[in-house]
Formats: sequence, structure tokens, C-alpha cells
Amino acid sequence: MPTIRSKYLGELRTEAIHLASTSKLITDAPLDNQGKGEAFSPTDLAGAALGSCMLTIMGIASRTYGINLESTEAEITKIMASNPRRISAIEIRFFNLPTNLSAHDQALLERSARACPVALSLHPEIEQRVTFEWK
Repeated sequence: MPTIRSKYLGELRTEAIHLASTSKLITDAPLDNQGKGEAFSPTDLAGAALGSCMLTIMGIASRTYGINLESTEAEITKIMASNPRRISAIEIRFFNLPTNLSAHDQALLERSARACPVALSLHPEIEQRVTFEWK
């Protein structure tokens, strides 16, 4: 059974509907690829998926081990290559992490993030540059 239905709307724009919840997502081609850049591009979503997946898996680990991650954030930078046009790297910087964690708990969360399903599904040629700011 499908989980998403996508439709081409014209002008390099698509709409994706999550069938279980009916949540909608619009994509546009980016400005540097003939688009309007008025919404996430499909390749932006790959970066967003990686960051969100990492945060989710860290959240599961934090729930299991009683760690509060509620203020944790990530900034994601997608780097494109040409010939062929593709994602060459995704940089993720985690910040606003808990300040009172042991080195063991920090390592646990970092391992959890790097083992998320999206991270394990991306092509190995896509560099995943992940940093954790434990302050």
C-alpha cells in the first residue's frame, strides 16, 4: 500500500500528500536549476530527511535513557555537485544539546544519530559531515 502520492503541478512544482495523515508538502526546483525556489527542493528534502531522522533516533535513545533533548536543534547544509547534478555532501550541525551529559551518553547519542535509517540508506558517495556541539 502506498504511503505518499505525488502530483506534478506545473512550473517545476510538485505536491506530495502523506496518505495516512493527509499532510501536504510542496516542492519547487531551486533557483539554480530553472525553478522558483519558493519551497523545499527535492534535494533539500534529502537533507531535511537526514537531519530529522537523526534527531528522531536520538530522541528514541534519549527517551530510553532518560536524557532530555527537547531544545536540541540541527542546521543542515546540502552541497551539490555537477556532471551529474547530485548531492555530494550533507553537513549537519547539532547544537543546543544538553550540557550535563557524560562522555558515555554523548557517544550513545552520536552513535544513535549516525545509525538512523536515512543515514544508512544514502549512497556511500554522499558525504555525511556531522558535528555535535557539546557545550
